[in-house]
Amino acid sequence: MTGRGRVAADSLLTVLAPAIWGSTYLVTTEFLPPDRPFLAAMVRALPAGLLLLLFTRSLPSGVWWWRSLVLGTLNIGAFLYLLFVAAYLLPGGIAALVMSVQPVIVLLLGALLLRQAIRPAHLLACLLGAAGVGLLVVGPEAALDPVGVLAGLAAAVSMGTGIVLTKRWGRPAGVGLLGFTGWQLTAGGLVLLPATLVLEGLPTSVTAVNLAGFAYLGLIGALLSYALWFRGLERLPALAVSFLSFASPLTATVLGFLVLDETLTPVQGIGALAAVGAVLLVQFTAHRPPTRPAAEPGGAPGSGARGTGGSGAPTALRSGAPEAAVR
Repeated sequence: MTGRGRVAADSLLTVLAPAIWGSTYLVTTEFLPPDRPFLAAMVRALPAGLLLLLFTRSLPSGVWWWRSLVLGTLNIGAFLYLLFVAAYLLPGGIAALVMSVQPVIVLLLGALLLRQAIRPAHLLACLLGAAGVGLLVVGPEAALDPVGVLAGLAAAVSMGTGIVLTKRWGRPAGVGLLGFTGWQLTAGGLVLLPATLVLEGLPTSVTAVNLAGFAYLGLIGALLSYALWFRGLERLPALAVSFLSFASPLTATVLGFLVLDETLTPVQGIGALAAVGAVLLVQFTAHRPPTRPAAEPGGAPGSGARGTGGSGAPTALRSGAPEAAVR
C-alpha cells in the first residue's frame, strides 16, 4: 500500500471514533437518566477502562502514572463530563458544532508545545472559526443555554490539549494500544467517580432503556472508539486527527434531523458553514509542507532523516509537523 493509501485507510478508521461520538447526544437525551452528566461520563469510561486493564494486564510505571492521570483527565474525564453537560442542555447538532473549534485549539497549542509554525492561513481559520461559533451561539434566533455553550467550548479545549500532549509524549515502549487506552479510560473514570457519588449520587431506579444506553456508550462509545482514536493519533498529524472530529457534529446533526426533528436557523446555518470552512482551511494547510532548505549532506541532524517512520520519506516534513509531533 502506498503512503497515500495508508493515510487514507488510517483516516477512514480514525473518523469512525468521532462519528460514534456524534451519536452521544441522541443516546443521552433518549436513553439515559436525565440531568446526570457525572454518572453518564463515569459509567461510559470506568467499566471500559477496567475491562481493558483486565484484558491487557498492563499498568503504568514511572512517569506514566502521572501522565496517564493527566491524559485520562483531559481526553476522558473532563472531556466526557463537559460533553454530557452540553448534550443535556443543547440540541445535539449545535452542541457538536460548538465543539468543532477543537482543530483551532490544537493548532494554537501545537505552536506552543510542538513548535509548529502558524501560517497566515491558520490565523484566518481562527477568525473564521470564531465567527462561525459566534453566529451559532449569539444569533438573535439561537436562544441557546449559555452553560451548555461554555461546556461545549471547554470540552473542545480539554480534548484539544489532550491531543497535543498525547502527540508530545507518545506511547511508552512495550505498551500496546489497548493497554494505553485502558490506562486513560480508567484514570478518567476514577477522577469522575467521587464527583458522581458526592454531587449526583446513584439513581434510585435504572430502566432497561438506561442500561442499553450505558452499554452502548461504554462498549462502542468508549472502548472501541477510543482505541480507534488513539491509533489514529499515533499514525496521523495531530491537526489532521483533530479535523476528523468534525464527523461528530455531522453525525449529531443528521441524527437530530432524522430522529428528533431538529433544524438549524438561517443564522446558525451560516455559522455552521463558517465553522466547516475554518476546519477545512486548517486541514488543507496542515498537509502543505512549509518551504524548507535542502537536507544537509550526510543526513545530519535537522535533515529529517530520523522522522521517516520506516517508509523512507520524512513523515514530519510530509505533514508539516515537527519530528516530535509524529513520534
